[in-house]
Amino acid sequence: MPDVTADGLRVLFCGINPGLMTAASGHHFARPGNRFWPVLHLSGFTPRLLKPSEQGELPSYGLGITNVVARATARADELTAEEYVEGGRLLTAKVERLRPRWLAVVGVTAYRAAFGDRKAAVGPQERTIGASRMWVLPNPSGLNAHWTAATMAEEFARLRVAAED
Repeated sequence: MPDVTADGLRVLFCGINPGLMTAASGHHFARPGNRFWPVLHLSGFTPRLLKPSEQGELPSYGLGITNVVARATARADELTAEEYVEGGRLLTAKVERLRPRWLAVVGVTAYRAAFGDRKAAVGPQERTIGASRMWVLPNPSGLNAHWTAATMAEEFARLRVAAED
């Protein structure tokens, strides 16, 4: 699954890993029930609702997408602890190279596993990678019933405001 990145982005969003539909399509967050694209728009990051196939437009808004783990699975719970730790190591190197203002990991469980921070919660984190700050966002998967599109958009908007400073 190719990353959508550029140097010096405002926000590099980081998914957990590609789902099977995402891997097959070559477009991030491609599953119809995934709320990433609608929430990105509702939160004000993009001026219109983008389709997964339009992911290449993200760098023009100062945004990008990568994943903690590259391996595609039907469900994130198929990933091993070792894959998360290795993913965190590779992600750290990627962030050091690309230098986004913010790294936004979508999924608190993925953040905890990748960075060994069992107490992390949604929101800004104390940890940094070089000058890049970190934010944990709710997982936009349709399986995450704890968050609605509206409440997710509020949290994404908090990051958007922070990334504009």
